[in-house]
Amino acid sequence: QPIERKEDARLLTGNAVFADHYPVRPGALHAAVLRSPYAHAEILSIDASAALALPGVSHVLTGADIRALSEPFLLVLKLPLDEWALAGDRVRFAGEAVALVLATDRYVAEDALEHIAVEYRSLETVVDPEDAAAEGATLIHEDAGNNVVSERSFSYGEPDAAFAAADHNISIDIHYPRNSLTPIEGFVVVADYDAENDLFDILSNFQGPFTGHPVMARSLRVPESGVRLRTPACSGGSFGVKQAVLPYIVLMAVAARHSGKTVKWVEDRLEHLSAATAAPNRKVRLDAAVRADGRITALHYDQLDDYGAYLRSPMPGPLYRMHGCMSGAYDIPNMSITNRLVLTNKTPAGLVRGFGGPQMYYALERLMQRIALTLDLNPLDVIRRNLIPAGAFPYRAAAGALYDSGDYQRAINTAVGDGGLDELLRRRDAARKAGRKYGIGYAAVVEPSMSNMGYLSTITHPDIREKRGPQDGAVSMATVNVGAMGAVSVTADTTPQGQGHATVMSQIVADQLGLTPDQIRVNTELDTHKDPWSIAAGTYSCRFTPGTAVATHLAARQVRGKLARIASQTLNAPPEEVEFA
Repeated sequence: QPIERKEDARLLTGNAVFADHYPVRPGALHAAVLRSPYAHAEILSIDASAALALPGVSHVLTGADIRALSEPFLLVLKLPLDEWALAGDRVRFAGEAVALVLATDRYVAEDALEHIAVEYRSLETVVDPEDAAAEGATLIHEDAGNNVVSERSFSYGEPDAAFAAADHNISIDIHYPRNSLTPIEGFVVVADYDAENDLFDILSNFQGPFTGHPVMARSLRVPESGVRLRTPACSGGSFGVKQAVLPYIVLMAVAARHSGKTVKWVEDRLEHLSAATAAPNRKVRLDAAVRADGRITALHYDQLDDYGAYLRSPMPGPLYRMHGCMSGAYDIPNMSITNRLVLTNKTPAGLVRGFGGPQMYYALERLMQRIALTLDLNPLDVIRRNLIPAGAFPYRAAAGALYDSGDYQRAINTAVGDGGLDELLRRRDAARKAGRKYGIGYAAVVEPSMSNMGYLSTITHPDIREKRGPQDGAVSMATVNVGAMGAVSVTADTTPQGQGHATVMSQIVADQLGLTPDQIRVNTELDTHKDPWSIAAGTYSCRFTPGTAVATHLAARQVRGKLARIASQTLNAPPEEVEFA
């Protein structure tokens, strides 16, 4: 039932504690990042002597310092596409980190950046993915030998036969642009290094602590137990982009080790807009085999995804997260897909809200409209004609996804009725009659929720996948505790960014234990040294409701069952007759 959100009072009164608010040790150093003004250039020299001479500046780190204390980041692909926390002899996108200043405060560190002299030799840039994929293009990573670093083809059913038998072959070309989102609080990292225990203790508003934990540990040359990553309860928003804080966590950790001091870095807005991350832009050619009545019998996707200068883990997530459900809400039995992954001189792409979904659905739903126009059919009729039948669930899509339930016809009817389509059509006709442009668009979207990290393995050859065995990351965890005096608390593997997770979990537990939500205390901080390990921990891919919320429900039921068994002995009644109210 509707209740007031637990989180709102502190947020609305300015009492929320964000990552930047956490105290640091006395003597902590503040970091500022010098970034490349070039999209592609060789670094010929770096002279930091003038910066080091400024009062308050203690250290200036360059690529050489990073290489002495760390390793390049681990990739999904085993290719020479090395990215380090600071650039070495070459920069590959405008905004790439070149040097790091440590000073007694952020103002001094920022001022010192202007005193670092970097000599560059500008190189030819490639920003268009089709140009980058062309033969003879300037190479982003010369050792890789090609800007197209992965090409995989898939076939499901009998697409060739379906296209041969089709009444029409209807196609569309889509150029999906880059897009991103801006959280209230940018990236924040506070890093300590315990030399005695060879331990990095890091506070950061990273949204998926365990997903990047192995990458960080390997880069920092320590086992995973050597990196303690703590995430505050208020992370300042994310929309997926905070996955891109990972390189800076490693950079500040190396700086803490190098300096022997706590190092704090807070990303400013200009840094975020220029160098954080963006969803990959995608070039799509989508072909459909179509019968005369508008029924689609096969699809062929030819996708070129642009991931910028580096392939950061867990990329190329946006290219493969939707792979199993590339037919969307439609009953299309045959499909073929060609995926190409290309690098350009742009900011590395990453996870942006709904990652991979907008690129895929923009193409598919534009195609549905194109089919309707080509065959002179009503666009909504084309959608309805191709929907998965209500009685077909659980439904196995052509590319493998299992749709557990649904009634898409009912959803369409509800949208048409509650959305007032008849009135919108009347307004459209009147506007067009008056010479104004007025359009109504339709889209039927099925979005996979929960997270299965196994989809990333789709980029590898089937023989390699078979050797590795099944891979899955669809794990969620929650703990419900009852104290000696009856107080109830909840912890979970979620890192909320404003969604109200504490409110939902408190209500779930309260319903099971006969309490009210205000009697349940929820702690949404996460600590990789104390919380249960799960590669899927964090908040992304709509995983809270089908994952963490369900885990909370199951944990609360276990506690309820245990309490009933204990109470039954005192009440002299069977456990199943014990009521909680």
